[in-house]
Amino acid sequence: MIDSIITWAVQRRLTAINHFRSHPHEVQRELLRGLLHTAQATEWGQRYGFADAFDGRELAQRLPVSSYEDLYPAIERVLKGEPNVLWPGQVTWFAKSSGTTNARSKYIPVTRESLDAGHYRAGRDMVALATALYPSERILGGKTLSLGGTHGPNPFRPDDSSSRVGDVSAVIMQNLPRWAEFLRTPPLELALLDEWEEKIERIARHVQHVDVTTLAGVPTWMMLLLRRVTALAGADYITEVWPNLRLFLHGAVAFGPYRALFKELIPHERMRYLEIYNASEGYIAVQDEPDSEDLLLLLDHGIFYEFIPADQFEAENPRTLQLDEVELGRSYALVISTNAGLWRYKIGDTVRFTCLAPYRIRITGRTKHFLNAFGEEVVIENADAAIAAACQATGTTVRDYTAAPIYFDASAGSRGGHQWLIEFTKMPPSPDQFVAVLDHTLRQLNSDYDAKRHRDMALAPPQLTVAPAGTFERWLASKGKLGGQHKVPRLSNSRELLDEILRIL
Repeated sequence: MIDSIITWAVQRRLTAINHFRSHPHEVQRELLRGLLHTAQATEWGQRYGFADAFDGRELAQRLPVSSYEDLYPAIERVLKGEPNVLWPGQVTWFAKSSGTTNARSKYIPVTRESLDAGHYRAGRDMVALATALYPSERILGGKTLSLGGTHGPNPFRPDDSSSRVGDVSAVIMQNLPRWAEFLRTPPLELALLDEWEEKIERIARHVQHVDVTTLAGVPTWMMLLLRRVTALAGADYITEVWPNLRLFLHGAVAFGPYRALFKELIPHERMRYLEIYNASEGYIAVQDEPDSEDLLLLLDHGIFYEFIPADQFEAENPRTLQLDEVELGRSYALVISTNAGLWRYKIGDTVRFTCLAPYRIRITGRTKHFLNAFGEEVVIENADAAIAAACQATGTTVRDYTAAPIYFDASAGSRGGHQWLIEFTKMPPSPDQFVAVLDHTLRQLNSDYDAKRHRDMALAPPQLTVAPAGTFERWLASKGKLGGQHKVPRLSNSRELLDEILRIL
């Protein structure tokens, strides 16, 4: 009966989903008006005249497109407790994320509005869609196992116990209404532990005795947990522990490399997988069709969208398009204005539209080359700095390099990792020291990489492959790209490029 009541309650969101599917431009216009009206008395609202209640095109004329670095002076003031800067009132919660060029972490404001009308609304939508897609399954009949990070004091206000920073998953879980705790596992005291080895062990011991019907989280960590649960239970498959398991809501990294691994652990033919495109800044899209990789763009979740065409990615003042101007098959960088006070903010992701009625997208990458196969978010700036530190420590120099993921191999029992193909001008006296400094520097620069490398649990140490002299030149020549401005991509989120270069060794 409880399952039926909850299912009825969440499926009431289907009407709203169908409305923004059918009336996307109207919904986005109204959403922008609401954002501007709410923030009109803030410092930014007064500076840019939000009281005029202008439309998206006027927004593009009045406000600049901003990166995190551009917005940071204002965000820092918010972090320090100043109210009414970007959004009304004082913000007390911040999502901590990596990926910036000049800081180990970035801090994204999380307001009550962004939680209620963004993260939580999208969570209800995902459950509503899942129960509608799979009505014969008892998706809400048991517990949802959700894995998250942790949170701690705001470093800018360490004496203010009400202000916290942490992974967005931890922020969301900590602020969930009490009734929602009835639906999920493990309890908060386990879910929010900050020591990952202890966390995985204690959660595994707790949840093996729970009726888990749904999984929610990042594939990297979920795979570690499922393996530990099966080991503790002496089982071959996780469905021996949780016979009613039916759904995995996954996000943060591409699921392709993990699909076969999850199939081995969960061979049940009725197991379903749905993707979520969420970020510290909010929920962007969800998978609303079971047999498609396309994601439905969420249009009434506190985010107003603009899109930068590919030829404008590097422009100082990029031209943006409104939703009614985008075209199929083209790559766009996302620009968002949100109910957390992020105004015309470049989120850093690129998407491609696969459908315009309704609007569906696929994630195509980042505006810069990156490594994020396991949620580590290593950007080129991180890689270049780590290479430089390793060269200095070992007295060598690097002519060229590229790096790509090493995916999990269940049959060999191996973890994921990174393979670095490096062409040295001279070999370092100690290749092991080179790798150790490279790894250590990446951990210092990037908190997400550091978390994945903690005690080698989710990410193995970097693997070095030495390229003979002239390797990268030969590859560029084979592509007709030798000389001029052509460069070898430093980082790639797939193995296609690296494997192609390895074949010419």
